[in-house]
Amino acid sequence: MPLIEHGHEDYGENKVQEAMDKWSDIKKNNQNIKLHLIGRLQTNKVKFALRLFDYIHSLDSKKLADKIAAQVKENNLHPKLFIQVNIGKEKQKSGVDENNLNEFYDYCMSLNLKIIGLMCIPPFDEDSTEYFKKMSELNRKYNFEELSMGMSSDYMNAINYGSTYIRIGTEIFGKRT
Repeated sequence: MPLIEHGHEDYGENKVQEAMDKWSDIKKNNQNIKLHLIGRLQTNKVKFALRLFDYIHSLDSKKLADKIAAQVKENNLHPKLFIQVNIGKEKQKSGVDENNLNEFYDYCMSLNLKIIGLMCIPPFDEDSTEYFKKMSELNRKYNFEELSMGMSSDYMNAINYGSTYIRIGTEIFGKRT
């Protein structure tokens, strides 16, 4: 893969099975590569995801937190986790409601999970500014150093509001077919 040859180390994937097929061998031969799961993680795929991914950007439920915590303890794993916040309160999107964020964060801490920041995907049909501003404020409230937000269409705006992880796959690889 040309990007690997040029020293790029961080890659994101939306689907666990697709990532396993694509990255298992590549990652074995390239120890510096860090994989980020940015798509929804189903509880039945936690075991596989934690073996491959270094970062999970989509922690969004107590059930998922429980599964991750069990795997972390059983296999001495150290994934870096982002809590996904449904900042636009969209029914079709995953994520913790910001009104429940404090309770969910406390729950994750009780499980000794390594939460490094928050993640969001704002509504596609609206200006992302107000959502990024709110996420930046929430991230500071919890003293997180990392913030995952911004995609090909709005990544510069996300960076302006403190995003440390952006997703610009479409601009690099083109639209998925």
